[in-house]
Amino acid sequence: MTGALDVAKTALLVFFVAILQVTILGSIDVAGGAPDLVLVTLVAVALLRGPIFGAVAGFYAGLLVDTATLETLGLTSLVLTLAGYWIGRYGETTGRDRIQAPVLSVLVITVLYAVGGYVLRFVLGDAVSARLVLVESLLPGIIFNCLLAVPVYALCRRLLHPVEAFDRSREVRLLG
Repeated sequence: MTGALDVAKTALLVFFVAILQVTILGSIDVAGGAPDLVLVTLVAVALLRGPIFGAVAGFYAGLLVDTATLETLGLTSLVLTLAGYWIGRYGETTGRDRIQAPVLSVLVITVLYAVGGYVLRFVLGDAVSARLVLVESLLPGIIFNCLLAVPVYALCRRLLHPVEAFDRSREVRLLG
């Protein structure tokens, strides 16, 4: 029952954050950058729940954002699915309870999200400026997202209690 409750809580949280991002935060522009609350929330969920849960939450969040903004359907979903999976893997393989994990994860995934989004738009033939995406708006976006990382992670940790990454009794042991 806890799994279904976590799925419902995450779905509501991601829905609320996506609507907040599209309606209010999408219009904020300070020094050429804007906060990406959807990405920061996805990082927190993926760190707490793992790669599969993070990938599904990323796909759902991207689908909501693409649908609400009438952008190319699936583009944001693809990038956020990959982001959720890889941050979930990072959370499994390292200590998700380390104090730097949320901020470091947000920093890295913000850069990779910008690069991945740019590359996909370039491949699809969309008109997008590399200077605008990768130079002018990236640094302010990183700063905004890193400032949001700790409070969003704390909220998500309160909503979704961390789970153990794996059972220690099933761990592989080397002989020799």
